[in-house]
Amino acid sequence: MQFPRIRDLREDHDLKQVDLAAYLHVGQATYSDYETGKITVPIEILIKLAQFYHVSLDYLTGLSEQKRH
Repeated sequence: MQFPRIRDLREDHDLKQVDLAAYLHVGQATYSDYETGKITVPIEILIKLAQFYHVSLDYLTGLSEQKRH
């Protein structure tokens, strides 16, 4: 499953994949695979990304247009 907002938020914050990969303690290639949907993003990673960007999981995954509840 692909979550385009992961990439959009990263780009909106002028971050590189390597920056987020370091924050999440994964390799840059793994993070790239998350963005492209090549591998499933573990829930723990989604939670960390939502906390990092201060958005809801629903927004991050495209289930809502509201960034926060």
